[in-house]
Order: sequence, then structure tokens, then C-alpha cells
Amino acid sequence: MRQYDVYGLGNALVDIQYRVAPSFFEAMGIDKGVMTLIGEARQRALIQALGGREMARSSGGSAANAMIALVNCGGKGYCGCKVAKDADGDFYLRDLRAAGVASNPSNRGEGITGKCLVMITADADRTMNTFLGITSTFGPDQVEESVIAASQFIYIEGYLVATEDGFEAARVAQQVAQERGTKVALTLSDPSVVAAFKDRMVALVDAGVDMLFCNEDEAAMFADAETTEAAFEVLSGRVARLALTRGATGAWVCDGRDVLHAPGFEVEAVDTNGAGDAFAGAYLFAITHGYDAARAARLATCVSSQVVAKYGPRFERKLNAADIAHLLDL
Repeated sequence: MRQYDVYGLGNALVDIQYRVAPSFFEAMGIDKGVMTLIGEARQRALIQALGGREMARSSGGSAANAMIALVNCGGKGYCGCKVAKDADGDFYLRDLRAAGVASNPSNRGEGITGKCLVMITADADRTMNTFLGITSTFGPDQVEESVIAASQFIYIEGYLVATEDGFEAARVAQQVAQERGTKVALTLSDPSVVAAFKDRMVALVDAGVDMLFCNEDEAAMFADAETTEAAFEVLSGRVARLALTRGATGAWVCDGRDVLHAPGFEVEAVDTNGAGDAFAGAYLFAITHGYDAARAARLATCVSSQVVAKYGPRFERKLNAADIAHLLDL
């Protein structure tokens, strides 16, 4: 038995959530539906323009959200991240700890803690404008070899490849994991990241990935495919296991032998932010606790649908074994 089920590595960002109209994107020159990296001055200007529409704040980032979902399913997660010695950094670590996710509070430095403006529109789409701040310097020095060795999986968030330090941290963590017998999971994170840093994503996949998570757009971008079916065929031939989410219609998974379809759960979608992270966290919980791919995918689609049905990127419901059995029988 290892101490942790999953060690997630990613950008530590205070998520600030807003509800906006599409006209705001037009007025401010924002690309809808994707994550865009911006500078501090630009983010300050957007916050001022958004005024009093802030809905909530939370410790976020893809890896953190996935670890929170894993923990709330009953798993043990650790989040490798870096925050500044400022009020937002204090908030981030306090909030992460309150969610039950372990971390290293010494991974701090002088600077500004990263923030992500998460703007939700009436169609439930999420648009993110991110100032990375000090998390842009998350690098090999923050990779904790002892935690990798104590984990069944590492989970690398694809957003890390957007910086030289982050990409090197991902490569080092992947290599250490392979040396220590720890499995490697990777998420492609966002189609804009795949498009801009495809060579780095390919390098990670080619170096060996045991579990790949992606959605339809990310898969098509990575595989240079015109259809989801073609993208799935390409990706399933390059990684040991694959989970491709398809929104309301569920997910396709490949466990190395069989291809399975997990149907979606019918909910009224209000906010898709964090759905993919919750899917990954729940799926990783399941496969590290003896569930097969079919049941893992069913649990993950159910968990992610519950995130979509509310505002905010987290799966915050605490599940016990009876809850999970009930969800799997729905």
C-alpha cells in the first residue's frame, strides 16, 4: 500500500468565478470558451471591468480540482504546486488543506500567487483568463521524489507545458515515476494549449503515459483528426489507457484491451468549468481502488455531471462506499 493514490502536479491558481454575458467578451477582446494566458496588468483591468460580479473564490487549477474530486470520492491525494508569500497564497493553501488534499507549504516564494478569472456564460461554457504569477516558476525543484514514490499515480496537468519550467517539471516527474514504479497520468487540459505546445505534449506522450485524459476538441487537435472516432483510434494506439470525454453524451474509454462507452447523465448544465478535472479525479480514484474501466467511467461521468449542474469547478460532495455503489447502479 502506498501513502497516496495520486500525486497531482499543476499550476496553483486562485479561481475567481464570474457570471457574464457574451457581449463582455466582445467588448474586452476575449476569446470565448478557451483558456488564455494574460499579464498582470491585463488581469487587473479585467477585474476592474467585471466589477462586483464575483461569485466565489477557491483554490484551483486542474490538478487541484482533480485531487479534490479524488479525495471526496474517498481517495488520498497530494497536490504539488507553488504559491507566493502573500494573502492569496495563504488562502490557497488553507483552502486546499480544508478540502482534504495534502501539499507542501514550503513551496512558496516572493512574488504574486497566480489567479484565474473563470467567466461563465448562460450556455454553461467557461472562459478562462489566467495570470500565472509565481506558479510560472513551478519547476523541477518543486517535484518531490519521495511523494512520487509514495503514490500509485502521478497526474500531470497539461497546462504545465505552457512554461519552460513547467514542462521540465513534468518531464522530471514522469521519469522519476517510471523509475519508482509509479504510473503516469496526463491530461491534455485545453485545445488552445495543445495547439500552442503540441510538440511538448507529444514528447510527454511518446515518453510513456499509462492514462490519458482529454475531451473531443483536445483529442482532435492532438491527433490532427477530423472526427472524434479517428482521434480516439490514434490516441488509443499511443497510450496504455485512454478516457475521452464527450460532454452530455458521456465518455469513451479504452483500458488497453476493450473500448467502452459510458453514457452521460441528464442534468441541467449551468457551468462546465472543472467537469474534466472532476472526471479525471473520480476515474483515478476508481482505478486505484480496484474498479474496472467500465465502472470507473460510470462513476466519473456521474461525478462530472454533478459538477456541471452547479456553479464552481469542484466536486464537493463527500462519498462513502454506499454512495458510490448507489451511483454505479443508477
